[in-house]
Amino acid sequence: MDFNQSYRSFVLALAQNQRIKHLVLTRGRKFARRFIAGDTLEEALQVVEALERDRIHAILDLLGEMVTSEAQARQFQREIIRLVQALGERPYPRYVALKLTQLGLDISEDLAFSLMEEILSEARQHDCFVRMDMEDSPRVDATLRMYRRLREAGFDNTGVVLQSYLKRTEQDLQALIPLKAPVRIVKGAYKEPPEVAFQDKRLVDAQFVLLCKKAMENGLYTAIASHDPQIIQEMKRWTAQMGIGPDRFEFQLLYGVRRDEQKKLAAEGYTVRAYVPYGTDWYPYFSRRIAERPENLLFVARSLIQG
Repeated sequence: MDFNQSYRSFVLALAQNQRIKHLVLTRGRKFARRFIAGDTLEEALQVVEALERDRIHAILDLLGEMVTSEAQARQFQREIIRLVQALGERPYPRYVALKLTQLGLDISEDLAFSLMEEILSEARQHDCFVRMDMEDSPRVDATLRMYRRLREAGFDNTGVVLQSYLKRTEQDLQALIPLKAPVRIVKGAYKEPPEVAFQDKRLVDAQFVLLCKKAMENGLYTAIASHDPQIIQEMKRWTAQMGIGPDRFEFQLLYGVRRDEQKKLAAEGYTVRAYVPYGTDWYPYFSRRIAERPENLLFVARSLIQG
């Protein structure tokens, strides 16, 4: 296991400590706002306005995952529908991300499917795309089943995410090609065992590039979700060489990360989206962001000390 993987495993394990969680929730909110638009939909929409001025589009995500009751799942669904309706009142590209465990996937796949049907029906009325985020490896099969069920039900305004650190992902991509599924390629942010995930950053990066190229070669609209300068440069070079126009892919980056690069890519004529999370259930997402770079942990420690 290389340093990056060791660091991520350490941080994700540390984040499970209840004392650490309490400390971050009470004293780390200021730093968390670097990555999170705010607690409310209204705050998130203000971020959308600011991004659009720089020709950067937003992917709005109401934070929440792994609910334990149907009531919680239905409450999240109501809030997501409210988000879709609010976007429908604005002249910008409409794009929402969600997690299926937010809609009760762990309780019942049928429940999550029913709630997704209603969300996608509302989204269709507002010309809104809904991306189903991929979660940890035990939930990959259920997520892909859900995507197929929704496509069979006639919904084409949704897509999935594939994680390059999972050893199974190239096979999953191959299975999605006949569906012409719009895919988002990410490296992966969960702590996964060596049995299912590559532990060497170089392998994860190589798989990321391979998956992006394979998806585009097979005609899938591809979201390249990486902040890595070398990967971004390679995808720009390769798409130009292959004659793949910017209408067949886009770059996606996180809100609060490499803002200058986002503006630069948009100025060059690429479609750029910033993943904009909001809501009060921000700790799991925030923990995964801290686990991505050692520098982030130092910033958090300084924030906690300073209060």
